[in-house]
Amino acid sequence: MFQRILVPLDGSPTSDHGLRVALEMANDQKEKARLILLHVVDDFSMLVEMSAVANYHEMLEGLRRYGHELLIQAKNTAHALGMEAEVVSREVTQQSIADVILEEARSTTCDLIVMGTHGRRGVRRLTMGSDAEQVVRGSPVPVVLVRHEDAKSASFLSKLQTEAGAYAKSNVPIQ
Repeated sequence: MFQRILVPLDGSPTSDHGLRVALEMANDQKEKARLILLHVVDDFSMLVEMSAVANYHEMLEGLRRYGHELLIQAKNTAHALGMEAEVVSREVTQQSIADVILEEARSTTCDLIVMGTHGRRGVRRLTMGSDAEQVVRGSPVPVVLVRHEDAKSASFLSKLQTEAGAYAKSNVPIQ
């Protein structure tokens, strides 16, 4: 049914759950789908908040390293299950994460996007945005949103981005 599944990853529990669902969906088909694992480093918020240039570069390098390790771990998990996976790392400054996900969906000709969502509502959603909602609205292919039961728990990346003055974006639950 699906041949290429795009899976955006940020290291959060919801993102990890999205990867698990994508792996299950890819594995449950007659012909296993190929996964495109995407990680985006968004340094704009961090750039605005950082006062010392040295700290900015150290933080950015930490985010890059973390993203690389995250992608390699996800790829190894897919390979262990007998699935093909490719990794894509993107770095942006003045572009939304949702726009990057949509660009990758088009450029990789995926036929499904599976992503985790934090399910923010109200003021938090207004101030932090909703990448998941933007992806659903702009996607040329079906989108499966999954929410982890413990969506409030913070990952290393979320803590790292918070310390850098950035925030991890995602949203809208499907039950």
